[in-house]
Amino acid sequence: MADANFVYLTKERLVELENELKEYKTNGRKKIAAKIAEARAHGDLSENAEYDAAKEEQGLFELKISKLENVLSRARIINPKDFPQNEVHILSKVLIKNLKTNKTFDYTLVSAEEADFQAGKISVTSPVGKGLMGSKLGEKVKVHAPAGLLEFEILSIE
Repeated sequence: MADANFVYLTKERLVELENELKEYKTNGRKKIAAKIAEARAHGDLSENAEYDAAKEEQGLFELKISKLENVLSRARIINPKDFPQNEVHILSKVLIKNLKTNKTFDYTLVSAEEADFQAGKISVTSPVGKGLMGSKLGEKVKVHAPAGLLEFEILSIE
């Protein structure tokens, strides 16, 4: 499922990214252009650090736009209803228990572009995400992570 050519997104995330790109291309570019114009008005461009900084910011901003366009060009919308409900897949919300520490964790498996550990969203390409993919309820899963070998039990899948 984690094909390198595609970026799997929910419909909601796709709309967010499209709106972000639209904002960057309209208001964001206008703000950068205004900074450059203001810096240019300060005189000699060869010795104008403010102008150089504004041009550098413009380059980084255009790179951000380019990356976002690339993600959107490879985007594929996914719907959790398209997957079997009895196994872990992208967009599954899973409750797992670390068998060594007996701590439980609640994660939603998402694409790398949507991953946000603080929000409980882990990438299907992360070690834990890869290890959980395809697992079934009650199954014990061994995951090779940077912290070593971890063993989890799948307590629930939504």
